Amino acid sequence: MATFSSIGDSTDPGFGVYVHWPFCAAKCPYCDFNSHVRHQPVDQPRFVSAFLTEMAEARRLSGPRTVTSIFMGGGTPSLMDPATVEAVLNGIAKFWHVPDGIEITMEANPSSVEATRFHGYRAAGVNRVSLGVQALNDRDLKFLGRLHNVEDALKAIGLARDIFPRMSFDLIYARPNQTVEAWEQELKQAVSYAVDHLSLYQLTIEEGTPFYGLHKAGKLVVPDGEQSAVLYEATQDITAGIGMPAYEVSNHAAPGAESRHNLTYWRYGDYAGIGPGAHGRLTMGSSKIATATERKPEEWLRLVEEQGHGMIDQEILGLDEQADELLLMGLRLKEGIDLVRWQSLSGREPDPDREQFLIEHGFIERLGNSRLRCTPAGMLILDAVVADLAC
Repeated sequence: MATFSSIGDSTDPGFGVYVHWPFCAAKCPYCDFNSHVRHQPVDQPRFVSAFLTEMAEARRLSGPRTVTSIFMGGGTPSLMDPATVEAVLNGIAKFWHVPDGIEITMEANPSSVEATRFHGYRAAGVNRVSLGVQALNDRDLKFLGRLHNVEDALKAIGLARDIFPRMSFDLIYARPNQTVEAWEQELKQAVSYAVDHLSLYQLTIEEGTPFYGLHKAGKLVVPDGEQSAVLYEATQDITAGIGMPAYEVSNHAAPGAESRHNLTYWRYGDYAGIGPGAHGRLTMGSSKIATATERKPEEWLRLVEEQGHGMIDQEILGLDEQADELLLMGLRLKEGIDLVRWQSLSGREPDPDREQFLIEHGFIERLGNSRLRCTPAGMLILDAVVADLAC
């Protein structure tokens, strides 16, 4: 049976800044992220100016804060010029306090990697790169719509290991016709290239993607629940065996190498979301607001230039809504949730009958009197566990 790693808790979830670069060289058929293909060069200086303008509005809402992590996601941020990355990071430091040495992550695709660009990103201040490798065989890379091949992926991993202090890469499993034996072999190959962090996601069929239409028509068949569970168990066992166990349902790290930025999300901290389609959570006094920006890049750009930001939604979250979000995010983590914090938001104890049922069936467990977490078995039905506890 798979086991989880142990990670230290933090009483302060931190304050992150997320910057969304919405452009990709090609749209992958499984992807429902806010990414867009443009066949003409993007006006990067104009987008930098808009990012900084929106940062000013986010700073007005957040007040003075100390940044604990920065994450540039997308899209494909590695399509940005190093000068663009440097200008974005300088802008963040203008509006908030950015201590030396905090985690600054940038997503990159192997097909857009060049040594000169990686050196430029490192000089700009990026100290952690997250590579979208997704598979380590060319057949499945083609199936997933990736523009790189295995040779490109291994070259990018090598460059990242040489240039950045920290590096992670993603793989997608539970692909059509994927056997446990094939996945185990591929994963063992992957861990031999990894440094201290891996993100391992099961393929999900998202509405609105090309894969969704194929799946609905019966032309794309993914592993069923039982097979997916076996693949998940194999994933946990192999990563735990090499010292990179799960600290979150899909993320694995050596102790101390967990993604600081993603921990802020999962520990229900605050973060400013900058750029097209970015979301944020900002505490204002005793309230927390959820922000969302316009998804279409050119429309977002127009809004920022006309009104000073591209936000199209600022929702004040009630205490019950905050408690539900804390539960939804925190139970993804091996460390689970702080019950005192959840109770202070929800105004109640967990329903004793529901909790006892889930404990007796091996889906959740108490850690002393202060914490509640999912077991590995509970992680397999995480949505159902969250729904049960939230009632």
